[in-house]
Amino acid sequence: MPSSYSTQYYATGALPIPPPSKVPYPSPSYYATGDSTYSVSPPEDLDASVSSASGYGNSYSVAASSYASSSQGEYDSAGSASGVDLNEYMQERFAATFDPLALDKCTAKQAQTSGHLNAKHRELLELQAKAQARLAKTRARFAQGMEDAREVRNDLEWTQKKVASLKAKASKKHSKEYAKARARYPSPDMY
Repeated sequence: MPSSYSTQYYATGALPIPPPSKVPYPSPSYYATGDSTYSVSPPEDLDASVSSASGYGNSYSVAASSYASSSQGEYDSAGSASGVDLNEYMQERFAATFDPLALDKCTAKQAQTSGHLNAKHRELLELQAKAQARLAKTRARFAQGMEDAREVRNDLEWTQKKVASLKAKASKKHSKEYAKARARYPSPDMY
């Protein structure tokens, strides 16, 4: 069965499309080791402005400025279409909307409040020191008062014992006079 092909799909004598003239593309280099073949990229040059390769069959060089010039204008403020510097424009807008007076007032108020707080803190520390000194004095007085109270109690107990012994001696030695005095001046513990 004969097959007929239409020539509209196949161009006779078609040539390959050449690469753009800006960047010449090198032909890849192939190395064969044993039974495998692989391609190798050209080595990178240390100089960033020029890339070149030699020893791979073709020698070529590409200036880095050809790549940079295409994207440099997108963010460069001097090369913008309207001639307006973006940084300068943003600074002017910020300066127009930003009021430093409110910030200055806020900073002054903060400094004033901080000063008041520091003064009150110092005052509290002084009052605390005074209160601690007073507490120490009060504790010392209380301890002295407790000691005095013990001494007074001991003295009262001794006096009570002495009076009881004198009473017993007097009642034995002078029993008639003691009974007569007791009748005349009764003791409060009798009631």
